[in-house]
Amino acid sequence: MSETYLIALGSNMRVPGLGGPRVVIEAAFEALDERGLDVLATSPIIDSAPIGPSLRRYANAVAVVETSLSPPTLLARLHQLEHAFGRGRNQRRGARWRARVLDLDIVLWSGGVWAAPDLAIPHVEFRNRDFVLEPACKIAAPWRDPLTGLSVAHLAARLAKPKQKGA
Repeated sequence: MSETYLIALGSNMRVPGLGGPRVVIEAAFEALDERGLDVLATSPIIDSAPIGPSLRRYANAVAVVETSLSPPTLLARLHQLEHAFGRGRNQRRGARWRARVLDLDIVLWSGGVWAAPDLAIPHVEFRNRDFVLEPACKIAAPWRDPLTGLSVAHLAARLAKPKQKGA
């Protein structure tokens, strides 16, 4: 049985012999397909400011993929792909908000909610990340957050809404 996943991609480092973050994201799109995932759609790549201590700007995008892999098995496959792009000891998964060659996260999936100690779907922070929601609106706007019932487009609009003074 196939499932559909929304995967977030991010990079803010060059890969020797490959190129800068945008090229890394383009190569990661191809690598997803080569790793047995059926890539149904890819978003435009956007540039975003870093969060946390990193000083380098990011290239971000999302992809919709179809696979028979379970969420934990897909996560393991994504970690293998990150490693193949050079995410080594200096870029361990626990080093939050640091510079990284490639970061791949499962944001949503057609199965709804997944809760385990090492994996939560929907991704716990995606509702607050315009660098995920903006590209997701281009290819997955009607997808719904199973916890809030809101569409990706609605979540993006809420995030983009300017804050009113005095509110």
